Amino acid sequence: MTGLARAGKTAFLTSLAANLLAMGAGQPTLPALAARLGGRRLSVSLAETGASAIPRFDYGAHLDALAAEPAAWPARTGAVSLLALDLSVPRAGLAGQFPARRLRLEFLDYPGEWLLDLPLLRTSFSDWSESALRRLENQPLAQDFLAFSMALPSGARRDEALAATGHRLYRSMLHRLRDEAGLAYLQPGRFLMPAPGPEPPWVQFFPLRGTGGLVGLLEERYSAYANAARQDLVSPLFGKLDRLVIMADLLTALASGHDGFADTQAALSAAAGALRWQSSWMESVTALLSLRWPPPVIRRVAYAATKADHVAARQRGNLRNLMKVLTGRETEMASDYFALASIRCTEDAIWQLGGRSVSAVRGRVAGQGVALSYPGEVPDQPPDNAFWSHTFFALPEFEPTRLPDARRVGMPQIELDALLAFLLDDVL
Repeated sequence: MTGLARAGKTAFLTSLAANLLAMGAGQPTLPALAARLGGRRLSVSLAETGASAIPRFDYGAHLDALAAEPAAWPARTGAVSLLALDLSVPRAGLAGQFPARRLRLEFLDYPGEWLLDLPLLRTSFSDWSESALRRLENQPLAQDFLAFSMALPSGARRDEALAATGHRLYRSMLHRLRDEAGLAYLQPGRFLMPAPGPEPPWVQFFPLRGTGGLVGLLEERYSAYANAARQDLVSPLFGKLDRLVIMADLLTALASGHDGFADTQAALSAAAGALRWQSSWMESVTALLSLRWPPPVIRRVAYAATKADHVAARQRGNLRNLMKVLTGRETEMASDYFALASIRCTEDAIWQLGGRSVSAVRGRVAGQGVALSYPGEVPDQPPDNAFWSHTFFALPEFEPTRLPDARRVGMPQIELDALLAFLLDDVL
């Protein structure tokens, strides 16, 4: 499970587990997946923890939050975790006389901030510094850091105190850009969401142009950071995957305005481009010469634009196509695009606006009770300047529907069933 921060990965896994378990108990929670099974009935159970070093996804705590009074959204991802499910799938056709096939599904959840560390593995310190500083030039919240950076003398000497001061200002700025400006393209990701345990000294770096002792020190630390990201995340985790789900909250990006949407578009493009989609022939030959199996190939990828329940059904096609335009690339693997609401919290409605009927949604809004919402028309392409001249695109903070029986009957969702049917098509 990859995606930008706050894209809804935790809600996705909570709903996925609840609905698959309920489907295994005979509830009609995932109709598209049921249709793909053609009458065969799954048996589903949570897998044992076993000897895995990765903490388990806290499915029970997230369900409890949705069953509470008042209901609360599942807490956002704070560390890597794994949801593992065991499936028993009856065989199709003439093979139905043989024993059911047993599958282990493992879904990896990790902080969205860490996704943006992947491009650093292929980027030099000087190139990263140049691009990072260019993105900050017109940001009011970056002025303190930029003033410090520009005040440093050309060829500044190697100095631990300067490195620590610059790191502190840069890291504080990243937090403000995320929390106050709502930006997503913020690197390095672990400056915003640190890994568990004490931080090593090489974390203290920041982007800086030029040459000299200080730049050399920062470059050494940047390289150590990239190597740690490769060893801790990419090799043991991404190296074992054969399919991906990439998620982004495009509606909130649209509501944030031109700069916020452009930032999300750039972050999504950078992250998607950094993922290893396919093994090259050189990788395979190198692995075999080293007496290792070649790395697995990513065979399927699902792109999901989340919070689809914040707009009416007639607009979800545009939302799906916008995700396709932003992430589409020519590959040899199977890919598909979805307008997703993992835990649906609204219903479609008609609203009279300016003397005409518009397709709206109705849900509970924090502090307002039940309310109607029509944010405007969702574009099916990256918006032009005319789109940003309007100020009508805004999203309310919908509260989750209270779901005390989710363990038994599952959760309302939009296109989660279609996404699962696509991801698992080849193994079903």
